[in-house]
Amino acid sequence: MALFAGLLLPLAFSPFDYYPIALVSLTLLFLSWQHVDARTAALRGFLFGLGLFGVGVSWIYVAIHVFGQASVLLAGVLTAIFVAFLSLYTAGLGWIVKRATQGVTFSGADFVLLLPVAWLGFEWFKAWFLTGFPWLEVGVSQIPGPLSGYTPVVGALGVSLIMAFSAGLLAYSWESKKLSAVFVIVLVWAGGFALESVEWTSEKDLPLTVTIVQGNVPQDIKWNKEQVIKTLALYQAETEKHWSSDLVVWPENAVTAFYHQVKDFYLDPLAEAARENKTDILLGLPIYEAETERYYNGMMSLGSEIGFYQKRHLVPFGDYVPFEWLRGLIAFFDLPMSSFAIGSDGQALLTAAGQKVGISICYEDTFSNEVLETVPEASLLVNATNNAWYGDSFAPHQHLQISQNRALETGRPIIRATTNGISALIDHRGALQATTAQFEQVVLTGEVQPRQGATFYVQWQRWPLLGLALFMLLVWAYYRQNNSKTQTH
Repeated sequence: MALFAGLLLPLAFSPFDYYPIALVSLTLLFLSWQHVDARTAALRGFLFGLGLFGVGVSWIYVAIHVFGQASVLLAGVLTAIFVAFLSLYTAGLGWIVKRATQGVTFSGADFVLLLPVAWLGFEWFKAWFLTGFPWLEVGVSQIPGPLSGYTPVVGALGVSLIMAFSAGLLAYSWESKKLSAVFVIVLVWAGGFALESVEWTSEKDLPLTVTIVQGNVPQDIKWNKEQVIKTLALYQAETEKHWSSDLVVWPENAVTAFYHQVKDFYLDPLAEAARENKTDILLGLPIYEAETERYYNGMMSLGSEIGFYQKRHLVPFGDYVPFEWLRGLIAFFDLPMSSFAIGSDGQALLTAAGQKVGISICYEDTFSNEVLETVPEASLLVNATNNAWYGDSFAPHQHLQISQNRALETGRPIIRATTNGISALIDHRGALQATTAQFEQVVLTGEVQPRQGATFYVQWQRWPLLGLALFMLLVWAYYRQNNSKTQTH
Protein backbone atom coordinates (compact mmCIF):
# COMPACT_ATOMS: atom_id res chain seq x y z
CA MET A 1 0.00 0.00 0.00
CA ALA A 2 2.85 2.40 0.79
CA LEU A 3 4.48 1.77 -2.59
CA PHE A 4 1.14 2.21 -4.35
CA ALA A 5 0.53 5.47 -2.46
CA GLY A 6 3.91 6.78 -3.64
CA LEU A 7 3.21 5.79 -7.24
CA LEU A 8 -0.11 7.64 -7.07
CA LEU A 9 1.16 10.98 -5.78
CA PRO A 10 2.88 12.23 -9.01
CA LEU A 11 -0.54 12.07 -10.69
CA ALA A 12 -1.60 15.02 -8.52
CA PHE A 13 1.01 17.20 -10.26
CA SER A 14 1.21 18.47 -13.82
CA PRO A 15 0.86 17.30 -16.54
CA PHE A 16 -1.90 15.15 -14.97
CA ASP A 17 -3.34 17.65 -12.45
CA TYR A 18 -5.51 15.15 -10.60
CA TYR A 19 -4.98 17.19 -7.46
CA PRO A 20 -7.39 15.24 -5.12
CA ILE A 21 -5.11 12.21 -5.51
CA ALA A 22 -2.68 13.89 -3.10
CA LEU A 23 -5.26 13.44 -0.34
CA VAL A 24 -5.67 9.76 -1.18
CA SER A 25 -1.92 9.19 -1.39
CA LEU A 26 -1.05 10.74 1.97
CA THR A 27 -4.00 9.03 3.65
CA LEU A 28 -2.78 5.64 2.43
CA LEU A 29 0.74 6.42 3.60
CA PHE A 30 -0.43 7.39 7.08
CA LEU A 31 -2.60 4.27 7.32
CA SER A 32 0.33 2.10 6.20
CA TRP A 33 2.21 3.29 9.31
CA GLN A 34 -0.60 2.25 11.64
CA HIS A 35 -0.09 -0.82 13.87
CA VAL A 36 3.61 -1.27 12.96
CA ASP A 37 6.91 -0.58 14.70
CA ALA A 38 9.45 2.09 13.74
CA ARG A 39 11.54 -0.26 11.62
CA THR A 40 8.57 -1.36 9.52
CA ALA A 41 7.38 2.24 9.20
CA ALA A 42 10.81 3.20 7.89
CA LEU A 43 10.68 0.41 5.30
CA ARG A 44 7.22 1.47 4.18
CA GLY A 45 8.31 5.09 4.05
CA PHE A 46 11.20 4.05 1.84
CA LEU A 47 8.84 2.18 -0.50
CA PHE A 48 6.58 5.23 -0.64
CA GLY A 49 9.60 7.32 -1.63
CA LEU A 50 10.58 4.85 -4.34
CA GLY A 51 7.14 5.22 -5.89
CA LEU A 52 6.96 9.00 -5.49
CA PHE A 53 10.43 9.89 -6.72
CA GLY A 54 10.81 6.95 -9.12
CA VAL A 55 7.91 8.34 -11.14
CA GLY A 56 7.95 12.00 -10.15
CA VAL A 57 11.60 12.75 -10.95
CA SER A 58 12.09 10.15 -13.68
CA TRP A 59 13.21 13.06 -15.86
CA ILE A 60 16.62 12.84 -14.19
CA TYR A 61 17.23 9.79 -16.40
CA VAL A 62 16.51 11.85 -19.52
CA ALA A 63 19.06 14.50 -18.51
CA ILE A 64 21.77 11.93 -17.77
CA HIS A 65 21.19 9.58 -20.72
CA VAL A 66 19.97 11.76 -23.58
CA PHE A 67 21.94 14.93 -22.94
CA GLY A 68 24.62 13.66 -20.58
CA GLN A 69 25.47 10.91 -23.09
CA ALA A 70 25.62 8.21 -20.43
CA SER A 71 24.68 4.66 -21.40
CA VAL A 72 21.22 3.31 -20.61
CA LEU A 73 22.69 1.17 -17.83
CA LEU A 74 24.75 3.93 -16.25
CA ALA A 75 21.95 6.49 -16.50
CA GLY A 76 19.57 3.99 -14.94
CA VAL A 77 21.96 3.25 -12.08
CA LEU A 78 22.63 6.94 -11.35
CA THR A 79 18.91 7.73 -11.44
CA ALA A 80 18.17 4.79 -9.15
CA ILE A 81 20.78 5.99 -6.67
CA PHE A 82 19.26 9.47 -6.68
CA VAL A 83 15.73 8.10 -6.17
CA ALA A 84 16.90 5.77 -3.40
CA PHE A 85 18.68 8.63 -1.66
CA LEU A 86 15.54 10.79 -1.70
CA SER A 87 13.55 7.80 -0.45
CA LEU A 88 15.70 7.76 2.67
CA TYR A 89 13.96 11.02 3.60
CA THR A 90 10.53 9.38 3.69
CA ALA A 91 12.04 6.34 5.40
CA GLY A 92 13.38 8.63 8.11
CA LEU A 93 9.99 10.31 8.34
CA GLY A 94 8.30 6.97 9.06
CA TRP A 95 10.89 6.04 11.65
CA ILE A 96 10.68 9.41 13.44
CA VAL A 97 6.90 9.51 13.79
CA LYS A 98 6.79 5.97 15.19
CA ARG A 99 9.57 6.72 17.65
CA ALA A 100 7.76 9.89 18.69
CA THR A 101 4.53 8.02 19.40
CA GLN A 102 6.42 5.28 21.32
CA GLY A 103 4.03 2.61 20.16
CA VAL A 104 2.62 0.78 17.17
CA THR A 105 -0.84 2.35 17.17
CA PHE A 106 -1.56 5.96 16.23
CA SER A 107 -4.07 7.92 18.28
CA GLY A 108 -6.36 10.55 16.85
CA ALA A 109 -3.91 13.25 17.92
CA ASP A 110 -1.10 11.43 16.16
CA PHE A 111 -3.06 11.40 12.91
CA VAL A 112 -4.28 15.01 12.91
CA LEU A 113 -1.43 16.79 14.70
CA LEU A 114 1.86 14.87 14.65
CA LEU A 115 1.77 13.40 11.14
CA PRO A 116 0.89 16.67 9.34
CA VAL A 117 3.66 18.56 11.16
CA ALA A 118 6.08 15.72 10.45
CA TRP A 119 5.19 15.89 6.74
CA LEU A 120 5.80 19.62 6.81
CA GLY A 121 9.20 18.99 8.40
CA PHE A 122 10.03 16.45 5.69
CA GLU A 123 9.24 18.89 2.87
CA TRP A 124 11.16 21.70 4.56
CA PHE A 125 14.19 19.46 5.15
CA LYS A 126 14.15 18.22 1.55
CA ALA A 127 14.13 21.82 0.34
CA TRP A 128 17.12 22.71 2.54
CA PHE A 129 19.47 19.73 2.92
CA LEU A 130 22.46 19.62 0.53
CA THR A 131 21.40 22.94 -1.11
CA GLY A 132 17.81 21.70 -1.32
CA PHE A 133 15.45 19.88 -3.66
CA PRO A 134 11.97 21.42 -3.27
CA TRP A 135 10.52 19.50 -6.20
CA LEU A 136 7.18 17.69 -5.65
CA GLU A 137 5.93 19.72 -2.69
CA VAL A 138 2.36 18.50 -2.23
CA GLY A 139 1.06 22.06 -1.86
CA VAL A 140 2.29 22.91 -5.37
CA SER A 141 -0.05 20.29 -6.85
CA GLN A 142 -3.11 22.04 -5.41
CA ILE A 143 -2.97 25.07 -7.73
CA PRO A 144 -6.11 23.93 -9.66
CA GLY A 145 -8.08 23.16 -6.48
CA PRO A 146 -9.75 25.00 -3.59
CA LEU A 147 -6.77 24.70 -1.24
CA SER A 148 -4.91 27.14 -3.51
CA GLY A 149 -6.90 29.86 -1.76
CA TYR A 150 -4.52 29.39 1.16
CA THR A 151 -1.41 29.83 -1.01
CA PRO A 152 -1.26 33.66 -0.73
CA VAL A 153 -1.67 33.21 3.05
CA VAL A 154 0.79 30.44 3.98
CA GLY A 155 2.55 29.64 0.70
CA ALA A 156 2.70 26.31 -1.11
CA LEU A 157 4.54 24.77 1.84
CA GLY A 158 1.68 25.79 4.12
CA VAL A 159 -0.78 24.19 1.71
CA SER A 160 1.26 21.00 2.09
CA LEU A 161 0.57 21.15 5.83
CA ILE A 162 -3.15 21.67 5.20
CA MET A 163 -3.22 18.75 2.78
CA ALA A 164 -1.39 16.51 5.29
CA PHE A 165 -3.83 17.66 8.00
CA SER A 166 -6.72 16.70 5.74
CA ALA A 167 -5.12 13.31 5.10
CA GLY A 168 -4.62 12.82 8.84
CA LEU A 169 -8.29 13.59 9.44
CA LEU A 170 -9.35 11.16 6.71
CA ALA A 171 -7.09 8.42 8.10
CA TYR A 172 -8.47 9.00 11.60
CA SER A 173 -12.02 8.89 10.24
CA TRP A 174 -11.26 5.54 8.58
CA GLU A 175 -9.75 4.11 11.77
CA SER A 176 -12.35 5.47 14.21
CA LYS A 177 -15.39 5.25 11.88
CA LYS A 178 -16.26 8.83 12.90
CA LEU A 179 -17.63 10.98 10.08
CA SER A 180 -17.13 14.19 12.07
CA ALA A 181 -13.51 14.27 10.85
CA VAL A 182 -14.74 14.32 7.24
CA PHE A 183 -16.94 17.31 8.12
CA VAL A 184 -13.82 19.18 9.31
CA ILE A 185 -12.11 18.40 5.97
CA VAL A 186 -15.07 19.91 4.12
CA LEU A 187 -14.85 23.07 6.27
CA VAL A 188 -11.09 23.41 5.65
CA TRP A 189 -11.44 23.00 1.90
CA ALA A 190 -14.42 25.37 1.84
CA GLY A 191 -12.25 27.95 3.61
CA GLY A 192 -9.74 27.74 0.79
CA PHE A 193 -12.51 28.19 -1.77
CA ALA A 194 -13.72 31.32 0.05
CA LEU A 195 -10.21 32.80 0.13
CA GLU A 196 -9.91 32.51 -3.64
CA SER A 197 -12.06 35.63 -4.01
CA VAL A 198 -9.66 37.83 -1.98
CA GLU A 199 -7.61 40.34 -3.98
CA TRP A 200 -4.34 40.62 -2.08
CA THR A 201 -2.64 43.05 -4.47
CA SER A 202 -3.72 45.85 -6.80
CA GLU A 203 -2.88 46.98 -10.32
CA LYS A 204 0.09 49.27 -10.87
CA ASP A 205 0.36 51.44 -14.00
CA LEU A 206 -0.94 50.31 -17.37
CA PRO A 207 -0.57 46.77 -18.73
CA LEU A 208 2.64 45.98 -20.62
CA THR A 209 2.89 44.30 -23.97
CA VAL A 210 5.40 41.49 -23.47
CA THR A 211 7.05 39.19 -26.00
CA ILE A 212 8.84 35.94 -25.15
CA VAL A 213 11.28 34.53 -27.70
CA GLN A 214 11.57 30.74 -27.48
CA GLY A 215 14.51 29.89 -29.73
CA ASN A 216 14.32 26.08 -29.49
CA VAL A 217 18.04 25.70 -30.14
CA PRO A 218 18.86 21.98 -29.58
CA GLN A 219 20.74 21.38 -26.35
CA ASP A 220 23.33 19.11 -27.95
CA ILE A 221 24.57 21.89 -30.30
CA LYS A 222 23.72 24.95 -28.23
CA TRP A 223 27.27 25.63 -27.05
CA ASN A 224 29.04 24.69 -30.30
CA LYS A 225 31.15 27.57 -31.67
CA GLU A 226 29.62 27.30 -35.14
CA GLN A 227 26.13 27.69 -33.62
CA VAL A 228 26.80 30.92 -31.69
CA ILE A 229 26.31 33.38 -34.56
CA LYS A 230 23.22 31.52 -35.77
CA THR A 231 21.69 31.73 -32.30
CA LEU A 232 22.48 35.42 -31.95
CA ALA A 233 20.95 36.13 -35.35
CA LEU A 234 17.83 34.13 -34.48
CA TYR A 235 17.08 36.04 -31.27
CA GLN A 236 17.88 39.41 -32.81
CA ALA A 237 15.65 38.79 -35.84
CA GLU A 238 12.69 37.70 -33.72
CA THR A 239 13.15 40.66 -31.38
CA GLU A 240 13.26 43.18 -34.24
CA LYS A 241 9.86 41.90 -35.39
CA HIS A 242 8.40 42.95 -32.03
CA TRP A 243 9.74 46.44 -31.40
CA SER A 244 6.13 47.40 -30.66
CA SER A 245 6.32 45.45 -27.40
CA ASP A 246 7.27 47.16 -24.15
CA LEU A 247 9.41 44.22 -23.06
CA VAL A 248 11.07 41.31 -24.86
CA VAL A 249 12.35 38.39 -22.77
CA TRP A 250 14.86 35.75 -23.84
CA PRO A 251 15.49 32.53 -21.87
CA GLU A 252 18.40 31.39 -19.73
CA ASN A 253 21.73 31.57 -21.60
CA ALA A 254 20.00 32.49 -24.85
CA VAL A 255 23.30 34.21 -25.69
CA THR A 256 25.86 31.41 -25.75
CA ALA A 257 28.92 33.63 -25.37
CA PHE A 258 30.28 35.72 -22.52
CA TYR A 259 29.01 39.28 -22.18
CA HIS A 260 32.41 40.83 -22.90
CA GLN A 261 32.77 38.77 -26.08
CA VAL A 262 29.58 40.07 -27.69
CA LYS A 263 29.20 43.49 -26.05
CA ASP A 264 30.67 45.72 -28.75
CA PHE A 265 29.47 44.12 -31.97
CA TYR A 266 26.12 42.71 -30.80
CA LEU A 267 24.73 43.91 -27.45
CA ASP A 268 25.57 47.62 -27.76
CA PRO A 269 23.88 48.03 -31.19
CA LEU A 270 20.93 45.95 -29.96
CA ALA A 271 20.59 48.20 -26.90
CA GLU A 272 20.66 51.30 -29.09
CA ALA A 273 17.95 49.90 -31.34
CA ALA A 274 15.87 48.97 -28.30
CA ARG A 275 16.10 52.51 -26.92
CA GLU A 276 15.12 54.02 -30.26
CA ASN A 277 12.02 51.80 -30.31
CA LYS A 278 11.23 52.33 -26.59
CA THR A 279 11.54 48.62 -25.94
CA ASP A 280 13.50 46.91 -23.17
CA ILE A 281 15.06 43.45 -23.42
CA LEU A 282 15.80 40.94 -20.67
CA LEU A 283 18.19 38.25 -21.86
CA GLY A 284 20.16 35.38 -20.38
CA LEU A 285 23.91 35.09 -20.87
CA PRO A 286 27.07 34.04 -19.00
CA ILE A 287 29.09 36.85 -17.41
CA TYR A 288 32.86 36.58 -16.97
CA GLU A 289 34.66 38.41 -14.16
CA ALA A 290 38.27 39.00 -15.18
CA GLU A 291 39.50 39.99 -11.71
CA THR A 292 38.50 36.69 -10.11
CA GLU A 293 38.43 34.54 -13.29
CA ARG A 294 34.95 33.41 -12.28
CA TYR A 295 31.90 33.33 -14.48
CA TYR A 296 28.23 33.56 -13.61
CA ASN A 297 24.92 32.42 -15.02
CA GLY A 298 23.25 35.77 -15.55
CA MET A 299 20.37 37.86 -16.81
CA MET A 300 20.83 41.31 -18.31
CA SER A 301 18.48 44.24 -18.85
CA LEU A 302 19.13 46.00 -22.13
CA GLY A 303 17.56 49.24 -23.33
CA SER A 304 16.52 52.14 -21.12
CA GLU A 305 18.76 50.81 -18.33
CA ILE A 306 21.67 48.38 -18.30
CA GLY A 307 21.75 45.97 -15.37
CA PHE A 308 22.85 42.47 -14.44
CA TYR A 309 21.61 39.67 -12.22
CA GLN A 310 23.84 36.73 -11.26
CA LYS A 311 22.23 33.41 -10.40
CA ARG A 312 22.52 32.71 -6.67
CA HIS A 313 21.16 29.18 -6.27
CA LEU A 314 23.04 26.85 -8.58
CA VAL A 315 21.95 23.41 -9.74
CA PRO A 316 24.40 20.64 -8.75
CA PHE A 317 25.82 18.86 -11.82
CA GLY A 318 24.08 21.42 -14.06
CA ASP A 319 25.58 24.76 -13.06
CA TYR A 320 28.51 23.24 -11.20
CA VAL A 321 30.00 19.87 -10.26
CA PRO A 322 30.12 19.41 -6.45
CA PHE A 323 33.13 17.11 -6.64
CA GLU A 324 35.54 18.23 -9.34
CA TRP A 325 37.27 14.84 -9.39
CA LEU A 326 34.11 13.47 -11.06
CA ARG A 327 34.94 15.37 -14.24
CA GLY A 328 36.11 13.10 -16.99
CA LEU A 329 34.36 9.99 -15.68
CA ILE A 330 31.34 10.45 -17.94
CA ALA A 331 30.15 13.27 -20.20
CA PHE A 332 27.36 14.17 -17.76
CA PHE A 333 29.97 15.29 -15.21
CA ASP A 334 31.68 17.54 -17.74
CA LEU A 335 28.84 19.43 -19.37
CA PRO A 336 29.50 22.76 -21.14
CA MET A 337 29.44 25.79 -18.82
CA SER A 338 29.21 23.70 -15.65
CA SER A 339 31.55 25.68 -13.41
CA PHE A 340 29.41 28.72 -12.65
CA ALA A 341 30.18 30.74 -9.53
CA ILE A 342 27.49 31.70 -7.02
CA GLY A 343 26.05 35.18 -7.39
CA SER A 344 26.06 37.44 -4.36
CA ASP A 345 23.06 38.01 -2.08
CA GLY A 346 21.35 41.38 -1.92
CA GLN A 347 21.60 42.18 -5.63
CA ALA A 348 19.58 45.19 -6.78
CA LEU A 349 16.48 44.41 -8.81
CA LEU A 350 16.66 44.97 -12.54
CA THR A 351 14.50 47.67 -14.10
CA ALA A 352 12.75 47.04 -17.40
CA ALA A 353 9.80 48.73 -19.10
CA GLY A 354 9.59 51.12 -16.16
CA GLN A 355 9.06 48.30 -13.65
CA LYS A 356 11.19 46.68 -10.98
CA VAL A 357 11.60 43.04 -11.97
CA GLY A 358 12.24 40.07 -9.68
CA ILE A 359 14.49 37.69 -11.61
CA SER A 360 14.91 33.95 -11.07
CA ILE A 361 16.95 31.70 -13.32
CA CYS A 362 15.72 28.16 -13.91
CA TYR A 363 15.69 26.15 -10.68
CA GLU A 364 15.73 29.26 -8.46
CA ASP A 365 11.98 29.76 -8.56
CA THR A 366 11.45 26.38 -6.89
CA PHE A 367 12.69 28.08 -3.71
CA SER A 368 9.76 30.15 -2.49
CA ASN A 369 11.74 31.99 0.20
CA GLU A 370 14.22 33.28 -2.40
CA VAL A 371 11.50 34.63 -4.67
CA LEU A 372 10.00 36.36 -1.63
CA GLU A 373 13.15 38.47 -1.34
CA THR A 374 12.17 40.37 -4.52
CA VAL A 375 8.71 41.48 -3.36
CA PRO A 376 6.91 43.72 -2.68
CA GLU A 377 9.51 45.92 -4.45
CA ALA A 378 9.13 44.02 -7.73
CA SER A 379 5.91 44.67 -9.63
CA LEU A 380 6.41 41.64 -11.89
CA LEU A 381 8.52 38.49 -11.89
CA VAL A 382 10.54 36.84 -14.64
CA ASN A 383 11.75 33.26 -14.70
CA ALA A 384 14.23 32.44 -17.46
CA THR A 385 14.99 28.77 -17.78
CA ASN A 386 16.49 26.04 -19.93
CA ASN A 387 14.24 22.99 -19.86
CA ALA A 388 15.88 21.43 -22.89
CA TRP A 389 17.77 19.07 -20.56
CA TYR A 390 14.61 17.16 -19.79
CA GLY A 391 13.14 16.46 -23.20
CA ASP A 392 9.57 15.20 -23.37
CA SER A 393 9.32 14.37 -19.67
CA PHE A 394 7.28 15.53 -16.68
CA ALA A 395 9.86 18.18 -15.69
CA PRO A 396 8.75 21.12 -17.91
CA HIS A 397 5.14 20.67 -16.81
CA GLN A 398 6.06 20.35 -13.14
CA HIS A 399 8.30 23.40 -13.32
CA LEU A 400 5.54 25.48 -14.94
CA GLN A 401 3.23 24.51 -12.08
CA ILE A 402 5.86 25.62 -9.57
CA SER A 403 6.01 29.01 -11.31
CA GLN A 404 2.23 29.29 -11.05
CA ASN A 405 2.54 28.88 -7.28
CA ARG A 406 5.19 31.60 -7.06
CA ALA A 407 2.79 33.97 -8.85
CA LEU A 408 -0.07 33.13 -6.50
CA GLU A 409 2.12 33.41 -3.39
CA THR A 410 3.41 36.86 -4.29
CA GLY A 411 0.39 38.30 -6.09
CA ARG A 412 2.63 39.09 -9.06
CA PRO A 413 2.43 38.10 -12.73
CA ILE A 414 5.25 35.92 -14.01
CA ILE A 415 6.84 36.00 -17.44
CA ARG A 416 8.35 32.57 -18.00
CA ALA A 417 10.81 32.33 -20.90
CA THR A 418 12.20 28.89 -21.74
CA THR A 419 14.55 27.59 -24.40
CA ASN A 420 12.16 25.01 -25.84
CA GLY A 421 8.94 25.22 -23.80
CA ILE A 422 6.84 25.57 -21.88
CA SER A 423 7.07 29.38 -21.99
CA ALA A 424 4.13 31.17 -20.40
CA LEU A 425 2.46 34.33 -19.23
CA ILE A 426 1.03 33.74 -15.76
CA ASP A 427 -1.26 36.21 -14.01
CA HIS A 428 -1.10 37.22 -10.33
CA ARG A 429 -3.54 34.45 -9.39
CA GLY A 430 -1.33 31.77 -10.87
CA ALA A 431 -3.58 31.25 -13.88
CA LEU A 432 -2.03 30.56 -17.28
CA GLN A 433 -2.86 33.41 -19.65
CA ALA A 434 -0.91 32.00 -22.59
CA THR A 435 1.58 29.18 -23.17
CA THR A 436 3.78 27.91 -25.97
CA ALA A 437 4.05 24.45 -27.45
CA GLN A 438 7.19 22.49 -26.66
CA PHE A 439 10.01 21.81 -29.10
CA GLU A 440 9.06 24.65 -31.43
CA GLN A 441 10.72 27.93 -32.34
CA VAL A 442 7.96 30.32 -31.40
CA VAL A 443 7.26 33.84 -30.18
CA LEU A 444 4.60 34.51 -27.56
CA THR A 445 3.14 38.02 -27.16
CA GLY A 446 0.54 39.14 -24.66
CA GLU A 447 -0.38 41.70 -22.02
CA VAL A 448 0.98 41.60 -18.47
CA GLN A 449 -0.44 43.76 -15.69
CA PRO A 450 2.14 44.88 -13.09
CA ARG A 451 0.95 44.65 -9.48
CA GLN A 452 1.68 46.41 -6.21
CA GLY A 453 1.01 45.61 -2.57
CA ALA A 454 1.68 42.41 -0.65
CA THR A 455 -0.11 39.16 0.06
CA PHE A 456 -0.30 37.95 3.65
CA TYR A 457 2.47 35.46 2.80
CA VAL A 458 4.73 38.21 1.48
CA GLN A 459 4.12 40.34 4.59
CA TRP A 460 4.68 37.63 7.17
CA GLN A 461 6.55 35.02 5.14
CA ARG A 462 6.78 31.66 6.93
CA TRP A 463 6.51 32.86 10.52
CA PRO A 464 2.74 32.16 10.88
CA LEU A 465 3.29 28.70 9.39
CA LEU A 466 6.09 28.02 11.86
CA GLY A 467 3.89 29.26 14.71
CA LEU A 468 1.01 27.03 13.60
CA ALA A 469 3.25 23.97 13.36
CA LEU A 470 4.69 24.68 16.81
CA PHE A 471 1.20 25.13 18.25
CA MET A 472 0.09 21.80 16.76
CA LEU A 473 3.10 20.06 18.28
CA LEU A 474 2.43 21.59 21.70
CA VAL A 475 -1.21 20.49 21.59
CA TRP A 476 -0.11 17.02 20.55
CA ALA A 477 2.43 16.84 23.40
CA TYR A 478 -0.19 18.07 25.89
CA TYR A 479 -2.67 15.46 24.67
CA ARG A 480 -0.12 12.67 24.93
CA GLN A 481 0.90 13.69 28.44
CA ASN A 482 -2.68 13.83 29.67
CA ASN A 483 -3.55 10.60 27.91
CA SER A 484 -0.58 8.80 29.51
CA LYS A 485 -1.62 10.12 32.96
CA THR A 486 -5.18 8.88 32.42
CA GLN A 487 -3.93 5.43 31.44
CA THR A 488 -1.65 5.34 34.51
CA HIS A 489 -4.51 6.16 36.89
